[in-house]
Amino acid sequence: MVLSLQHISRRIQPTTLFHQCCYFRTSLQAAAMSSARDTTHQSDIGKMKLENDGSFKRVPSAFRSWIHPKDSQFPAERDRYHLYVSYACPWATRTLITRKLKGLEDIIPVTVVSPHMGENGWPFASVDPFPGADTDPLYDSNYVRDLYFKADPNYGGRFTVPVLWDKKQNTVVNNESSEIIRMLNSAFNHILPPEKAAVDIYPQGLQKQIDEVNSWVYDTVNSETSTSIIVLSLTRVGKNLADGVYRAGFAGSQEAYEAAVYPLFESLDRLEKMLTGKDYLVGDRLTEADIRLFVTVVRFDPVYFSHFKCNLRDIRHGYPAINRWMKKLYWTNEAFRLSTNFQHIKVHYYWSQTKVNPTRVVPVGPIPDIEAL
Repeated sequence: MVLSLQHISRRIQPTTLFHQCCYFRTSLQAAAMSSARDTTHQSDIGKMKLENDGSFKRVPSAFRSWIHPKDSQFPAERDRYHLYVSYACPWATRTLITRKLKGLEDIIPVTVVSPHMGENGWPFASVDPFPGADTDPLYDSNYVRDLYFKADPNYGGRFTVPVLWDKKQNTVVNNESSEIIRMLNSAFNHILPPEKAAVDIYPQGLQKQIDEVNSWVYDTVNSETSTSIIVLSLTRVGKNLADGVYRAGFAGSQEAYEAAVYPLFESLDRLEKMLTGKDYLVGDRLTEADIRLFVTVVRFDPVYFSHFKCNLRDIRHGYPAINRWMKKLYWTNEAFRLSTNFQHIKVHYYWSQTKVNPTRVVPVGPIPDIEAL
């Protein structure tokens, strides 16, 4: 039976009808634009452009709003927000770990995409039913790009994860992982039980040191292709690590590759000294600096060592202190272990990044993916 708009309006309040009609119109516009436009330059890694010198530069995230406990636009509320992630993406994995540490599983539901990121970007299980991937429970989207066009039909950036979504306003709140984990760390404390509200990965007394470590770990170690961009002593080490593996792996010239790979290992050498005899990077407690470094280090031997040609040394044989630190986090804290899916990680990098691995052959090693503690 086809209902007329007049028939529907008798059963719906005018304000509600207005918002539903606006949402329906926006959804149709987004669907039409995403099907008509060539968006592969926004989603296909194979079409990613390098700088003139062959180096890789990350594009900043586009959605940068914040959730606050009493914010008028994005207030912290139970089951208002939804998190879209990939197990393969280190940036997205940061948010999974933080969500688990803070006990937010019943407050912010999560949806996992398939690791097969092709020309249309990250797919949901509806079009690629990879083990461990989910369908989109909100809109039955086929790809993450559909969410971006739903939020902004004229969106021109990359279709990255994580995506923190507002179900009331049908829009992206934020797609920058470094900001999302800080929101998760404090914005929902007023609705969490006391023991979870007390968990603080960005304590005030350590913030300067954490920012310094994050900065240099990002530049030279952590840089990730699927999501957003990641303080000066410690800062430079963090930056060198995070961004280093990607700048080495995506380098389009020998000069660009060597300019990335040597600073990467200098930063790993520095981290090895920092972690010798210690369980955490900053102070004597778990902080976001550990989370942000972990997601890169745990991918190093299975992916970065061979796929990105970061092969001066591996972690398990070349860096005993880093290796012990990583294994302890993984094996003794389920937030780290349950957020790490080595199948998704390896399949994504070796299958999706055809500029680096055109055959899409996925190596079977190393065995094991991570050593026992």
